[in-house]
This record gives sequence, structure tokens and C-alpha cells, in this order.
Amino acid sequence: MSQSLLFIQAPGFTEWIVILVVVVLLFGGKKIPELMRGVGRGLREFNDAKNSVTREIEEGMKDKDNKPASSASTTSNNEQH
Repeated sequence: MSQSLLFIQAPGFTEWIVILVVVVLLFGGKKIPELMRGVGRGLREFNDAKNSVTREIEEGMKDKDNKPASSASTTSNNEQH
């Protein structure tokens, strides 16, 4: 059964047309712009959160890399006195 799942591909052009028709039938033409705005907001919030986490991880890695260098220079300064 898991082998059959390996052959699932991304939807082609005709599948997207069918999906679009189903969405129009379910939500109606007037609700689609509102729905897409909601999807856009959700994607924007997701990307903002993803970028924030990435930035925090990178800053944490930089802080970790800088701490041993600063502590090593402190010990070398203490040894000179």
C-alpha cells in the first residue's frame, strides 16, 4: 500500500480546473476574493513567524560562537596581569 502512495503526483492542469470549479460551486463567486484574502493573510503570518524563528536561531548561533571567543580573551587578559 505504501508503494502506491509513492506514485502520487502534483495535480495537473485538468485537476486544477476541477478544483477551481468545485471551489466556485461551494463558495460562490462573491466569497472567493474574501477566501483568498484570508489565505493570503494566513500565508503572510506563517512566513513572518518562520522568518522570526529563523532569525532567532541565527542570532542564538552567533551569540554562541561569540561567547567562547570573548571568554578566551578575558582569560588571556587576566593571565597578563
